[in-house]
Amino acid sequence: MAIAAGEFKTHCLKLMDEVKEKHTSVVITKRGKPVAKLVPVDESPVPLFGFLKGRARIKGDIVASTGEVWHADA
Repeated sequence: MAIAAGEFKTHCLKLMDEVKEKHTSVVITKRGKPVAKLVPVDESPVPLFGFLKGRARIKGDIVASTGEVWHADA
C-alpha cells in the first residue's frame, strides 16, 4: 500500500494501528516517489541457534593442513 505524505500525516495514528493489526507495510511517497516505509515491529526475538544456517559455504578442505608453519609446531 502506498500513500502520499500529506495523507499519511492526516491518518498517521490510524495507519500505525492498521499496520500493527494486519502486519502489513505502508510506503509513504512525496510527489509520487517513495521516501519512507512504515512496517510493523517484529515482536518475536530472533533465535541465535541456527540463525546463520545456509548463509555460508565451505570451499575446499577445511581439515587438511595449509602448509603454514606455526610456532607451536616447532
